[in-house]
Amino acid sequence: MEIVGIICEYNPFHNGHIYHIQECKKLYPDSIIILCINGYFTQRGGISILGKEAKVKIALQYGVDLVVELPVFYGTQSADFFAEASIKILNALGVTHLVFGSETTDIKKLTTYATKQLHENFKIDKEKKASYPTLLANALEETEIIPPNDLLGISYIKAIQKQKAKIIPVAIKRTNSFHDTTSSDSIISATNIQEKRKQHIDITPYLPPLSYRSLVSIDESLEFSLLSYHILTQNNLDNIIDVTEGLDYKLKKCILDCCSIKELIMVLKSKRYTYNRLQRMLIHILLNMQKEPIPITYIHILGFNDSGKNYLRTHKKEFLLPTTIDYQSKLYHYEMLSAYLYDMLTHTKSSTFDKRNKPIYTCNNDRESNQK
Repeated sequence: MEIVGIICEYNPFHNGHIYHIQECKKLYPDSIIILCINGYFTQRGGISILGKEAKVKIALQYGVDLVVELPVFYGTQSADFFAEASIKILNALGVTHLVFGSETTDIKKLTTYATKQLHENFKIDKEKKASYPTLLANALEETEIIPPNDLLGISYIKAIQKQKAKIIPVAIKRTNSFHDTTSSDSIISATNIQEKRKQHIDITPYLPPLSYRSLVSIDESLEFSLLSYHILTQNNLDNIIDVTEGLDYKLKKCILDCCSIKELIMVLKSKRYTYNRLQRMLIHILLNMQKEPIPITYIHILGFNDSGKNYLRTHKKEFLLPTTIDYQSKLYHYEMLSAYLYDMLTHTKSSTFDKRNKPIYTCNNDRESNQK
């Protein structure tokens, strides 16, 4: 039996994610599908418009068997850190196949890129003032910048190789462009959905009712106020992840002349410091996320259906990591910090789910009726 792994953020859960799950089931009909999911904050530094509990419930009701958490400490970092943590968790759970969206679906080419990067002679010229995708393309001697999902796919394959994980990477065709914000096809990107929502355009055709009803709003004004306080009162900003030398001084200088997160990012943005990198940095400042190695010492089970429950029961002893939370760990500390911050920024009580620490259970027979 194949154990299929999915790594997603569901910001928000939309028709493309339903397609992803359905494709997994077509490829591997008798498999167990395990989802490793980001919670309240995303890999690009965004604040999720779908809470962690809602993500778990929706995923289970649309065909996922077992949902586990990607800790926020790794879930908000660059692609390689994000991928390495996700692969470590899925490998520990016995996943045999990783199915991810790709612009090219050329696994052979993506694997070649990954292998090249792991070679001891491979170097990226970080002295050049250019974005990481541009620098990587130059180092790989490619004339075009590698698309976002292919980049992430390369990071997944690289992590599989580094960890010597027995996971087979499988790419399925991404049906839309991450950068597209205007398309009205039935499947559009999360970025497009978010943009349409900001413009008060009806987004109900692009995501299931369960997802639409669970969306939250972000208090961007409060976010900027909290960020301003952190930046102006914190003495050692350069100890925060992604705050490089010189940026700490520039942050303190620029924050006084800006009125929003977007404005601050545009002032700081350059060829070297991309929008996403700066957005991640600001989230790390809000969470006071320090530059320090934090090992993944446990797997947090967020939810399961009957199949997932049976898989846990019969394979738990084979897992490479325990499924009991270490409440004294930094991993847990940042997770709760992110939950409380999310409560403030969305005016919800989402942290109740984290404090209760009770996996969501969905009966297989009830799943189809609950999708309505």
